[in-house]
Amino acid sequence: MSLLETLEMLSYLVTIVGLPLAILTFVWEQRKERRNEEEEIFQRLSDEYREFLKLVLDNADLHLLRREGAQTELTDEQKERRLAIFGILISLFERAYLLVYEDEMDKQTRRMWQSWEDYMREWVRRADFRDALPGLLEGEDEEFTHYISQLMNEEQKVP
Repeated sequence: MSLLETLEMLSYLVTIVGLPLAILTFVWEQRKERRNEEEEIFQRLSDEYREFLKLVLDNADLHLLRREGAQTELTDEQKERRLAIFGILISLFERAYLLVYEDEMDKQTRRMWQSWEDYMREWVRRADFRDALPGLLEGEDEEFTHYISQLMNEEQKVP
């Protein structure tokens, strides 16, 4: 076999084996990178929710960690702070919805989204949050508004 024939044979081998292997490796790396990006987004959102909870703790007089809310009437200043905190929360929920939620989710994305849905359900069970929700949702993403309104309706039906 001549050098030319050997080189031609090697080029065929590269084409037959190497090219598909390179494509599979590229696809695998792209999926891995996408998974890492999704996990990074989820981690950043989780960090933001943790910061939000610190804000709630810093405003303990508003009793935002109690499911039933404040037992006494809040002052106008407290009501304003509560509304601002609810606004921050809606902004965080909308960002999570836009970055994580998909109509068709794989198992991993579904797991990440489920925790956010749990947070939303927890908050829409609160009467003070539900009362503020229509004003908080003005100008927000239409699909997100529909989604959280649907959650609120579902939670109101649960005894």
